[in-house]
Order: sequence, then C-alpha cells, then structure tokens
Amino acid sequence: METLKTKVSVILLIFVVILTLRGSHVKEVNAKICPQICFDAYAYMTCPTSGNERLNPPCNCCMAPFGCTIYYSNGSPVSC
Repeated sequence: METLKTKVSVILLIFVVILTLRGSHVKEVNAKICPQICFDAYAYMTCPTSGNERLNPPCNCCMAPFGCTIYYSNGSPVSC
C-alpha cells in the first residue's frame, strides 16, 4: 500500500511540474478587436511606404496598415 501511495505522489508531482513549466511559457499578445463593417465613404488611403500614391482603402480603420492614413472623397482624413 505504501508503494502505491509513493507512485501516486510521484506521478502527481511530475504532473504539477509539467503544468508549471508549461504555464511559464505563456506569451503576452497585443491584439485588437476589429469590427467586420465596411465603410463606403472612404475614397483612398496613403501609406509612408507608397509616398503620395493613392491606394484602395480598407473596409475600416482597424484593417489599415500601421502608419497609413485613410481619406474621405473630399480629401479630409478619417480620424481613427
């Protein structure tokens, strides 16, 4: 009976160590929630990598690449 308790204790100890080591590798992720709504009022987008070239705008600000600016048809920028 004592051997069985020892075996169970060792198995539980190994299980706890594995869970502890596995939990220590959790990484923090910077994520954002993007609405799946398209705004038709956007006319074009510019990005630093494309210079002054007018690109097709994405559906919404959330889907625009970092550093890009979306514009309305009257030329005013969208405040994202």
